[in-house]
Amino acid sequence: MNRPERDTVVVIPAFNEEESIGLVLDELPKERLLEVIVVNNNSTDNTASVAEKHGAKVILEKRMGYGQACLTGIDLAHSYNPKIIAFIDGDYSDFPAELTGLLKEIDSGADLVIGSRTRGKAEPGALLPQAIFGNWLATTLMKIFYSGYSFSDLGPFRAIKAQKLIDIGMKDTNFGWTVEMQVKALIHQLKCSEISVGYKKRIGVSKITGTIKGTFKAGYKILGTIFWLKLYSFFR
Repeated sequence: MNRPERDTVVVIPAFNEEESIGLVLDELPKERLLEVIVVNNNSTDNTASVAEKHGAKVILEKRMGYGQACLTGIDLAHSYNPKIIAFIDGDYSDFPAELTGLLKEIDSGADLVIGSRTRGKAEPGALLPQAIFGNWLATTLMKIFYSGYSFSDLGPFRAIKAQKLIDIGMKDTNFGWTVEMQVKALIHQLKCSEISVGYKKRIGVSKITGTIKGTFKAGYKILGTIFWLKLYSFFR
């Protein structure tokens, strides 16, 4: 049997995930991976050393922000000349083995595939009420404002063709990262898709929906990104 082509780089933004990052790395299917990049977003614990022990390429990004960590990871990922760049969180709330399903969807013709937690089997309590409502509101606004694919989730577990990622020109450095990618995919008329994925309670406390302040900041940024990009689309 021929071995599958190694054509994918996985980027994992991580801030204080020493208890979970090793589990994520151990369960990622490795057959197609060129590299797994953990972007240590100025962690104050042992995230970096644990990730290195579990085989990841670890780089430091001192500028705080989820999107900033992803952007830094993307810059390095492109140096491997991958066909696909995938993203997964370091908190072990996703099922890393399901990366295989995302890659198969890309193989079938999708440019961007989102792992949808709302269509999949989420463990009770894994998706907090504010996250469920925020997902619903954001995806509903996207359906109203943009033509094309109707998303059901803003889940961080996703894969995209590397060239398409260059084409859409990601910019956001914090909470608007996921919705920016999906909205720009619609604006640029990428072929989008979703697959159902499982979701479980994360290890540790969420930096976003785990606090009232984080929830409001994320909600404000996500909605603002949707409206701002609608204006942007008029002037392309």
